[in-house]
Amino acid sequence: MDNEHCSRERSASLDLLLRFQRLLVSKLYPEDCVGQVPNTYSPDLLGVGSLLKKYTALLCTHIGDILPVATSIASTSHRHFAEVSRVVDGDLTGILLPELVVSVVLLLSKNAGLMQEAGAIPLLAGLLEHLDRFNHLAPGKERDDNEDLAWPGIMGSFFTGQSCRNNEEVTLIRKADLENHNKDGGFWTVIDGKVYDIKDFQTQSLTGSSIL
Repeated sequence: MDNEHCSRERSASLDLLLRFQRLLVSKLYPEDCVGQVPNTYSPDLLGVGSLLKKYTALLCTHIGDILPVATSIASTSHRHFAEVSRVVDGDLTGILLPELVVSVVLLLSKNAGLMQEAGAIPLLAGLLEHLDRFNHLAPGKERDDNEDLAWPGIMGSFFTGQSCRNNEEVTLIRKADLENHNKDGGFWTVIDGKVYDIKDFQTQSLTGSSIL
């Protein structure tokens, strides 16, 4: 409700779809039912699950048609990518899909059996390749892929040979090097055996250097 101004910018039909999506999720969210036999679901609940699958199939069909076109246009230049991203962000892809994915993950963690019965998850998985291709056009992607903290991604074929590093390419930093660097005004820190430079983050952080 904090983003009511965003709701006003959406079309009435898109807003209705979002409300319908949230209604489906709320109906599937498990209540604490005492005495209920595990892995048994009422016909009403299975009906809602079937409706979620149908809704997800229609949504994925639309997004599956939109993303290849968006990727084709966005690949022209960074300016085209920014403009296409703005359009996609206001479409079903940017409004309905992110919340649906989070909701399905939540429902899966609460009641995996019911979600497997509903069968909506494989439909969403079919969008991963389209989303991955579009996201690979984002400026700075190469830098993010080369960072140790960056998520390696779902589609392994895109990353063959990129994630593996030879021992010669890994820079070893001794404890004395780290201490000397920090004495000279730097800000390196060690997390799980890897050294990270958080100097830029220090200037933006509100927590203070002692906590960092």
